[in-house]
Amino acid sequence: MREVAIVAFGQSDHRRDTAETSEVEMVMPVLHQVLDAVGLRAGEIGFTCSGSSDYLAGRAFSFTMALDGVGAWPPISESHVEMDGAWALYEAWTRLLTGEAETALVYAYGKSSPGDLREVLTRQLDPYYVAPLWPDSVSLAALQAQALLDAEVDAEGTGADERTLAGVAARSRTAAEDNPHAQLTGSPPPEALLAEPYLVRPLRRHDCPPIGDGAAAVVLAAGDTARRLCRRPAWIRGMDHRTEAHSLGVRNLTRSPSTRLAAERAGVFEAPPDLAELHAPFTSQEVILRRELRLAEAVRVNPSGGALAANPMMAAGLIRLGEAAAAVHRGACDRALAHATSGPCLQQNLVAVLEGDVR
Repeated sequence: MREVAIVAFGQSDHRRDTAETSEVEMVMPVLHQVLDAVGLRAGEIGFTCSGSSDYLAGRAFSFTMALDGVGAWPPISESHVEMDGAWALYEAWTRLLTGEAETALVYAYGKSSPGDLREVLTRQLDPYYVAPLWPDSVSLAALQAQALLDAEVDAEGTGADERTLAGVAARSRTAAEDNPHAQLTGSPPPEALLAEPYLVRPLRRHDCPPIGDGAAAVVLAAGDTARRLCRRPAWIRGMDHRTEAHSLGVRNLTRSPSTRLAAERAGVFEAPPDLAELHAPFTSQEVILRRELRLAEAVRVNPSGGALAANPMMAAGLIRLGEAAAAVHRGACDRALAHATSGPCLQQNLVAVLEGDVR
């Protein structure tokens, strides 16, 4: 199979509100950052793919405004996914695997601040049985968290308690102190977090991701082109994505078989990773993902702070892939796992394995 690597990654500073900045103004600095890193211009990129959501912007075909900022004339080979940018990266990866291009630019962005995100995300739900009830995203995550707390602890560690969840939050946001782009940094110890009131029982505010605006971009390249553009490319050794049933009522919310299957197909279990960037917007979801991915305690999970430190809609999953790649680039790890999710209660899951050349 053709070798393809992430050769550059950039992201914006993630903020609660960027009312003074348009989507184009938010995306452009990030695009310039990754293109400058590899010494290319937009017109020299073989394929461009973006991820965003018109529901966040509140207008149809809003992504075309950002594309104008990239430069769509003279005509370019371009595509767009109405999903997190991780899935745009997947599309670009397949294009490079087939030999249709040597390089690809992938970017994603989201501005959640203009509307009520918890209501906007109800549009992802089953339109016949669930959406008419208007359950918001935090309430659905609370159902999943309660199911996890109620589960008996089995050999794989299915169960958890509220202190476990608080520990995830404290560790993630403490790690984010080293991330200059994070929206939330620093945390009291778990005991202090447990003294806070519930937001939606059993979730407290620290169990939930911040709402904010942000953008991210990566550059992909194949074979010798990747080696020329990057000192230590992050080679994509495998990537796969799977989905759960749309109806929440037929799923065991304490498990994520789609994550396990995607990990198997991506080659995660062939060798243990040094580092894992998991897209777990809620603390309970990290507990579930760690079990499905069979991550040992020694594996560094979300050293960037993860989605609990910054969760720009439609870009947070791409950021997990970018952060994992950046760790490979700077020599902080040799084998990294990256995960992205979309939809309620870990409905859709993408898993990738990234490796650096042997040093």
